[in-house]
Amino acid sequence: MIDKSTFPDMVLESPGDLGLRVERPKKNLRELAQDAMREAILDLRFEPGERLIERNLCTQLGVSRTVVREVLRFLEAEGLVENTPTGPAVARIKPEEAGQIYEIRAVLEGMAAEACAERIKPEDLQVLQLAMDELIAARDAADPSLSLKATGRFYQRVFAVSEKTVAWNVVEGLNVRINALRSMTIRTPERQAVAVAEMQRIFDAIARHDAEGARIAAIEHVEAAGATAKRVLSAHQEVPSAPRPPSR
Repeated sequence: MIDKSTFPDMVLESPGDLGLRVERPKKNLRELAQDAMREAILDLRFEPGERLIERNLCTQLGVSRTVVREVLRFLEAEGLVENTPTGPAVARIKPEEAGQIYEIRAVLEGMAAEACAERIKPEDLQVLQLAMDELIAARDAADPSLSLKATGRFYQRVFAVSEKTVAWNVVEGLNVRINALRSMTIRTPERQAVAVAEMQRIFDAIARHDAEGARIAAIEHVEAAGATAKRVLSAHQEVPSAPRPPSR
C-alpha cells in the first residue's frame, strides 16, 4: 500500500471513485486579481498617492466589489495600499522609511555579496550570468519590468549561495517595498543603464572571488539607488497625485 505521507500531492482513489474529481486551480480569483493589482502598482500604472476607486477597479479587473475590497485589504497589509480620508490609495513610501530600507539593504546585500564571492561555484555563477544577461537585455530594450524580475533573480541566487538565510528572510519581508522603490528609481533617466553597470561590478567581483570588492560594489550600488529614490520621493511629495476620472 502506498504511504500517502511520502507523496502528499497524490490523490488516492477511493472505493466507488467515478473519475469525477476536479483538480483545484492553483490560484483563486482573488489571488489572480491581487497579483494583477500588485504588478500594476509596481509598474507605476497607478501612481503613489493615487486614489483607488472601487467601481473603477471592478471594471478594470472584471471582478466583484467584494473581491476588490479583499484585494485592497491584502495589498494594505503588504504596504502597497494605504487608507486615506478620501478612501484607499496607492501607498507613498516616506523618505525616512526609504532611507531605513536602503540602510538595511546596504548591510545585508553587502554581507551576502561578500560571502557569495567566497563560496561561489561554477554552476551558481552560470545562474548569476543568466540574470546579468537578462538585465542587459532589459536595459537594451528599455524594459523596467524585465529588469525588476532579473534583479530579483540575481539577488535571490546571491543570498542562496551566501547561505545567509536569516538575512534573506529579512529582505523577503521588505521585498514588496524594495520592489516599489526599484520600480520608481529604475524609470528615472539613465538609472537603468547605470544600475546594470553597478550590478556588473558586483558580478565581476563575485566571479573572481573578490569578497571585499563584491561587498563594496554591492554597498555602493544600494547607496546610488538610495540617492535616486530620495530625489524621486521628494518630487512625488511636492506634486500630489490627482484621482483619475471615473470609468464610464
